[in-house]
Amino acid sequence: MPTTTPVNMQKEAQKQLLDFSNTENAFCHKNDQELKKSAWLFRMMNHPWLVKVGSALGLKAVEWNLPFARRIVKATIFEQFCGGSTLLDCLPAVQKLKSFNTFTVLDYGAEGKESETDFNHTMNEAIRALEFAAHEKSVAIATLKVSGMGRMELLEKVNTQAPLTADEQEEYHHIVKRLDAVCYAAAERGVGVYIDAEESWIQNAIDALADKMMARYNKKQIVVFNTFQMYRHDRLDFLKKSYIKCRQENYLLGAKLVRGAYMLKEKKRADELDLPSPINPSKAATDQHYDDAVRFCVENLEYISFCNASHNAQSALLQTQLLAQKGIAADHPHLMFSQLYGMSDNLTFNLAAAGYRVGKYMPYGTVQEVIPYLIRRAQENTSVTGDMSREYQLLEKEMKRRKL
Repeated sequence: MPTTTPVNMQKEAQKQLLDFSNTENAFCHKNDQELKKSAWLFRMMNHPWLVKVGSALGLKAVEWNLPFARRIVKATIFEQFCGGSTLLDCLPAVQKLKSFNTFTVLDYGAEGKESETDFNHTMNEAIRALEFAAHEKSVAIATLKVSGMGRMELLEKVNTQAPLTADEQEEYHHIVKRLDAVCYAAAERGVGVYIDAEESWIQNAIDALADKMMARYNKKQIVVFNTFQMYRHDRLDFLKKSYIKCRQENYLLGAKLVRGAYMLKEKKRADELDLPSPINPSKAATDQHYDDAVRFCVENLEYISFCNASHNAQSALLQTQLLAQKGIAADHPHLMFSQLYGMSDNLTFNLAAAGYRVGKYMPYGTVQEVIPYLIRRAQENTSVTGDMSREYQLLEKEMKRRKL
């Protein structure tokens, strides 16, 4: 008879519990009415032409401040993919996730700001989110975009290492101070901060800032996380170099692994400017890079805390298998899975049911502020990954199971 070890026990638990096609677990948080509404919405978004036309009309209607447009958006895609307009609005959704052993990752969804006043507002909102998280222990992380704290044009200039004017140097100093204020607040409250990856033409500037903050705040605990977009062909190598740097400079590495969010924009810009594409030549290459990154992080878990922020079931399953092989606890504090709020519930809630640390990435803000995010969510997943079709099929399966 084989010996029962913690590793064997964990493998057996995974075999019994980790079935990502289990829709009873996936939609345990939805009542019948909520389930039917989600299914209707994903059925609509499964038509690319409808998403294209609806996106254009929705942007214009919200831009023109038409009340009926805000109501329609808020009752449909906003309700599906956002926690609320304010932190207080998010509280019921946060507490509901907590009741299903799921953390929340807060993201203030405003984009495209240009003024110092707006940048300071974004900084203050990030600090408020950290204060909120300190009271709501199931909020493990807050997310920020460096482009929400400074001008894209300035970040692009810093990215190229071009000389800055005296005024630009002062402006850049303000960006550093804002980012430092958020990271300091996070360290004081024991809450993590994900610094989002952005477009390749400003990413080097963001990486430099993330490294600076990690060196400052990740000495004893991992507070600051940089984000690695693995659909870029250079990011696996950069992850390894980031690890070497953190060991040499005696700090801990925080890493959020994603496949990426700007593929269409990156390809278009590379074609227009006749530049080499930063994107992997195939999806298979991206999948290989991503899974190799997961392996690397698990191998170096003593000095790395990482989030597997993917909607890919195979990458999630790979990580659980690696943990089982090494006898690493499912709820190890250096591990987190994450999926977008309103998406991939089959991964989130099945992982949570099996005892893994998993969170939902929850954007919030007014309809006007988050509409670019919402439309990007619909467009990207309809045209590139086929996520909308998968989501609808799972919802339909659960409705049949419930005999709705």
